[in-house]
Amino acid sequence: QVFPSQDPLDRADFNAVEYINALFPTEQSLANIDEVVNKIRLKIRRLDDNIRTVVRGQTNVGQDGRQALEEAQKAIQQLFGKIKDIKDKAEKSEQMVKEITRDIKQLDHAKRHLTTSITTLNHLHMLAGGVDSLEAMTRRRQYGEVANLLQGVVNVLEHFNKYMGIPQIRQLSERVKAAQNELGQQILADFEEAFPSQGTKRTGGPSNVLRDACLVANVLDPRIKQEIIKKFIKQHLSEYLVLFQENQDVAWLDKIDRRYAWIKRQLVDYEEKYGRMFPPEWCMTERIAVEFCHVTRAELSKIMRTRAKEIEVKLLLFAIQRTTNFEGLLAKRFSGCTLADGTVKKPEVPPPSTNPFLEDETGAETDEIVIEKSDADKPKKPKVPDNPFHGIVSKCFEPHLYVYIESQDRNLGELIDRFVADFKAQGPPKPNVDEGGAVLPSCADLFVYYKKCMVQCSQLSTGEPMIALTTIFQKYLREYAWKILSGNLPKTTSSSGGLTITSLLKEKEGSEVAKFTLEELCLICSILSTAEYCLATTQQLEEKLKEKVDASLMERINLTGEMDTFSIVISNSIQLLVQDLDAACDPALTAMSKMQWQNVEHVGDQSPYVTSVILHIKQNVPIIRDNLASTRKYFTQFCIKFANSFIPKFINHLFKCKPISMVGAEQLLLDTHSLKMVLLDLPSIGSQVVRKAPASYTKIVVKGMTRAEMILKVVMAPHEPPVVFVDNYIKLLADCSTDTFQKILDMKGLKRSEQSSMLDLFRLRLPAPPPGGDSTGSLSLSAPTPEQESSRIRKLEKLIKKRL
Repeated sequence: QVFPSQDPLDRADFNAVEYINALFPTEQSLANIDEVVNKIRLKIRRLDDNIRTVVRGQTNVGQDGRQALEEAQKAIQQLFGKIKDIKDKAEKSEQMVKEITRDIKQLDHAKRHLTTSITTLNHLHMLAGGVDSLEAMTRRRQYGEVANLLQGVVNVLEHFNKYMGIPQIRQLSERVKAAQNELGQQILADFEEAFPSQGTKRTGGPSNVLRDACLVANVLDPRIKQEIIKKFIKQHLSEYLVLFQENQDVAWLDKIDRRYAWIKRQLVDYEEKYGRMFPPEWCMTERIAVEFCHVTRAELSKIMRTRAKEIEVKLLLFAIQRTTNFEGLLAKRFSGCTLADGTVKKPEVPPPSTNPFLEDETGAETDEIVIEKSDADKPKKPKVPDNPFHGIVSKCFEPHLYVYIESQDRNLGELIDRFVADFKAQGPPKPNVDEGGAVLPSCADLFVYYKKCMVQCSQLSTGEPMIALTTIFQKYLREYAWKILSGNLPKTTSSSGGLTITSLLKEKEGSEVAKFTLEELCLICSILSTAEYCLATTQQLEEKLKEKVDASLMERINLTGEMDTFSIVISNSIQLLVQDLDAACDPALTAMSKMQWQNVEHVGDQSPYVTSVILHIKQNVPIIRDNLASTRKYFTQFCIKFANSFIPKFINHLFKCKPISMVGAEQLLLDTHSLKMVLLDLPSIGSQVVRKAPASYTKIVVKGMTRAEMILKVVMAPHEPPVVFVDNYIKLLADCSTDTFQKILDMKGLKRSEQSSMLDLFRLRLPAPPPGGDSTGSLSLSAPTPEQESSRIRKLEKLIKKRL
């Protein structure tokens, strides 16, 4: 089948019988059999005709194809012939064009050579005339005309560089060089005459001749210009070297202002007298100021080395401040363009300071919060623009900054001592429930002082002195942590004796049980908040110090040890709070273990020891929570540590309650449930705002107190039959320890003989519990128990629900 067809004869599953039955469905239809046969024969004949036509057509197609191929081959041969003819004609045309343009190309070359010759002759005429005029004007000192003419002659002479082999051209070039040398010597002599090295400057001021001579010097060898500048500046600063000699009083640091006042007067004097003599692009005012800075730095270095013992901190800082102010003034007045082509560029090499601490000096002293998170998000690059003159003079003070570092060491030592004295005099901070645990004010004072020192030192140097200052910072961070924080934590005292049931019943307030007073609790919370503030601030301080210091020294700044110290203070503070509350609850737990639980006759309200524990929790926890309101994560840590300490201790005291009667176990189960509810509510106990306890804390309480409840349920279960009791224990407690099982048996008051058989059975059942062990264990809590036991448990559950 080639094309889709609806004819039944073309189907793949054609069945002749079915086809005939379809044509003759009934006997009556056989009457027209002849007609059907005729139709089929007609169809056969048509198919034969179609097949015959297709076969003949295929025979003719082969012959036509061969004929078309022959015709195509002939057409290709004709095409190749035409292409060859066109190529031959193109070659002939090219040859004709070359013959026609040969003469034109010769004329073109002749024209170019003629134009070059005329131009060169004109240049030669200009050069010869210019050299003669240049020599004449040089003798007459007509520098104004010489400046323009010399530049033109030099430009024209460049065109003859390839003709230097010609004697006449070489002679003209030598005459130009001679004229330049003569001009240079003559101009230098004129400046020497106008500004002699010895004596005073000429009172008449600069002349127009010298102004034009400077224009000529621009065209001459750059060494002439440098020599003029050097001599003029040297002569201009000669008076400075005399006035501020090393042996003069005004040369010392306390009179450093006079140096800068002198140069300011000189610059003003220069602008008035000589401002128009030198071209503006020479930047003579800036060059004088830069040379003054280099000379001043050398002179100050020399005199400070000689009189190093006389340098005091205030004097050094005074000199540095005045110097940096002067450098800032230079940055506002000049661009610093001459620093690149001077002797050595002295501006700051380290990257620009990006510390958000860097503010105006007045603003630095008024900030209480030293490091703020928002500062770190501010754009750093535009914060402090580059000062090209920074360090150009003040670098000389860097070798003597050890005086400043030693002073800061002494000042910080005195500051820490003052903090200690103030704390002793004023006592701990007053508890303020509304604001939470207050950070000690000395902490903010310390970091404000650190900020001031860091900004000040970074302005003086970003090299080794910053590393030395960082070491001082580390030293006093540790001292603050130990002397102010750890040193003022209340000391724990060992308590002796416990409480009896009678004393618990008589106890009303329970305040005598707590070891720490309200003030002491507030102090611990305050120290914890302060340590947390110091920890966060020290981390940011490290980042800012790394931004300030040179990139090569950045890795030497590491305050991790100091941050660990504050973490230890935080941990110790939390541990103190936990120990205090834990110790307050100890007498109540001791009283619980000393009660005669086998003599309890009925289940009543919660026991007195539970009331005592709840009372202590309600006394301490709200105070701690309110004072740690600003550091919720540490309050959560306190709750978790208390739960991890109290719950195992409670379970240990449960094991000491022996023997226990059925009613006693029910009472203990009620007490355990009450304590569990109180512990779950511990983070928000006594608070008007009910906040859901953290999931990590809730998990610890539920796990620990559920274990206590399971222990009591095992104790309440009958020990007969023993197999059921052992399986019940394994199911409820999942504890493989024989010691725990032994304690359970002691609580039930079993005899030693019974205990030994129970322990043997426990060891046998423990490794591989039988398949039906679970179902047996579950039955031991319901069906197998006596009716009286079941009714007691139901009563206990009702009582607990009523209490809730």
